[in-house]
Amino acid sequence: MSRPNPLSTSGIDVSFEFFPPKTERMEENLWRAIERLAPLGPSFVSVTYGAGGSTRERTHQTIDRILKETKLTPAAHLTCVDATKDEVDAVVRQYWETGVRHFVALRGDSQAGVGGEYVAHKDGYRNAVELVAGLKAFADFEISVAAYPEKHPESPDFATDIDLLKRKVDNGATRAITQFFFDNDTFERYVERVRRAGIYIPIVPGIVPIHDFTKVARFSKATGASIPAWLAARFEGLDDDEQTRSHVAAAVCADQVLDLQKRGISDFHFYTMNRADLVYSICHILGLRAGETPAADTNEGEAAAA
Repeated sequence: MSRPNPLSTSGIDVSFEFFPPKTERMEENLWRAIERLAPLGPSFVSVTYGAGGSTRERTHQTIDRILKETKLTPAAHLTCVDATKDEVDAVVRQYWETGVRHFVALRGDSQAGVGGEYVAHKDGYRNAVELVAGLKAFADFEISVAAYPEKHPESPDFATDIDLLKRKVDNGATRAITQFFFDNDTFERYVERVRRAGIYIPIVPGIVPIHDFTKVARFSKATGASIPAWLAARFEGLDDDEQTRSHVAAAVCADQVLDLQKRGISDFHFYTMNRADLVYSICHILGLRAGETPAADTNEGEAAAA
């Protein structure tokens, strides 16, 4: 679970999400981002799967390197897509032997990507509810799961969506990380619904800094996250002005987090897109200050793998 960040002057704790690199150049970008953000003392860093579990091996390689070369706590994304239960369990065993004790358990998107029709493997875990149960049967992992303030686009209604979250919690989920959102009232109403349903695990806001408004708007449409008119207005006319766009993005994101803090939220999960500078700027505004860069020593690395 999250612990107070001694590098925060404001009581805010953060975690960061990265995605595994596909090329040597992307790997260099990823490690620059990790090295830039690690001194901020995140409670954990997560590494995603691609659609359909397509980056499974690269995810494992990235996690393994984080464990060996840093003191960061990694959380491995794990999905049900296109794999039997035995295959998923083998991946879990491999992570356990590497030293991973935290998973982000997701059903996952279809091979067609976000918006494609999902079909469960006939011999696999059908959804995140079953995957969480499978993880808990293996060991007492820390397990983060997904939550959707504007409901999952495939869910018929909020009641169904929240029932699925409750079943994940009943099976052992310890934290929920939300899909990104831009209207804090929407998040607050969602948390109220979740609590009325008897769900009391932390609901951590997923925060996306806007590096490229056009891309974020396109992805928001596919995932069911709404874009307020006021937000679109902030970025109007800035397509070719990267410097101003970055300043606006930092201000907008910091304002969102600070408002959520006023509402009693202290933990935040940043979707970094493997780009550190904007996230670092936002964290500085939020009161996080860099400490000594975490680096693993040999003994601790061996202990983690034991």
